[in-house]
Amino acid sequence: MKKLIFLLLFLPFITKAKAQFTITNTSTITLAELRSGDWPLELQRIIKESDTLYLLSFRDKQYPNSLNMSTLQFGNLAQLKYFQKGLTALKNGSNGDEAKYKAFRIKRTDVKKNEIKYVLTTNDGDLTDLLQTEADILVKAIKGL
Repeated sequence: MKKLIFLLLFLPFITKAKAQFTITNTSTITLAELRSGDWPLELQRIIKESDTLYLLSFRDKQYPNSLNMSTLQFGNLAQLKYFQKGLTALKNGSNGDEAKYKAFRIKRTDVKKNEIKYVLTTNDGDLTDLLQTEADILVKAIKGL
């Protein structure tokens, strides 16, 4: 009888217990793989339930002797399109032009006469570069969204 009373006292707590984890439906899609190998650079779309965010993943060029992967996160498509507009404006600009954003900046550096190069630096200090051909692929991938 004591066991029955004890069980009836704790039964409401047992039946209202919630799971300690939930399963979420997440998918990651690579939109553009600009580089692979030692210095990877790719644009990904991550869909998590009803949220979508975009990541630009790259290896930090400040540390050539170690593998330090960094990401630049875009919270929505509008932020990514704004990034694309900056790349397009810099393409039509000149050496030394810079596009500044809240979390990063892109600077155009013409190393050779016919080669346009961009240096992307995050506010955390992470650094990578983009050649014009890679920037064109990135712009084309973003326009397709």
